[in-house]
Amino acid sequence: MKKSIIYFLFALLFTVSLATMSSCREEKTAGEKIEEGIEEVGDGIEEGVEEIGDEIDDATDDN
Repeated sequence: MKKSIIYFLFALLFTVSLATMSSCREEKTAGEKIEEGIEEVGDGIEEGVEEIGDEIDDATDDN
């Protein structure tokens, strides 16, 4: 019974260590992070402009 628990814990520890060491996370450079941030801000501005345009169209349709 004790050996099976020890083997189980060893297998669990081994599996967790493999999952941690072989993660597929991308490493980004500072330039890539800045570029991504600028693109996100630009997308947000575009969405805001579209929403304002829709609101203006709705307001002028009522009149």
